[in-house]
Amino acid sequence: MPTTSQYLTNEKFAELQKELEFLKIERRKEVAEHLEYAKKLGDLTENAEYHQAREEQAEVEDRIGRLEQLLKNAVIAGKGSTEIITIGSTFRLQKENDNKSYLYTIVGSEETDMTHGKISNISPLGSTLLGHKMGDKVTVQTPKGKVVYTVVIIK
Repeated sequence: MPTTSQYLTNEKFAELQKELEFLKIERRKEVAEHLEYAKKLGDLTENAEYHQAREEQAEVEDRIGRLEQLLKNAVIAGKGSTEIITIGSTFRLQKENDNKSYLYTIVGSEETDMTHGKISNISPLGSTLLGHKMGDKVTVQTPKGKVVYTVVIIK
């Protein structure tokens, strides 16, 4: 598992901690009870309930490990700068030859949500924009070709 820093907001960090606590306390207990029940059904080699419970246990333990690693390497992202685009910055882009503008916030990859304008710091657009100022033109390579944006405002 990579040990690179993962940028998270305070809210996402708290949400992931809560999920981890739930998995460790509640889900582990549920899965253990399911496993015990399945063992009592007899022959484990042909016991579908037992195999399902073991699979469920593996998934829970995998998620716990992933969350622990993620939280251990988490860097809490602040509000972001209003001078240059950084992680946490909210800004408006104008696409060249387009009348529409787009509002985005750069977040860590765990929080990416395009429907809410949250782009990852490691995405092609996010990584290209980091360090740019208001008025800068940036060219982003997309699957459909190069797209030029102008940074209209940084909030």
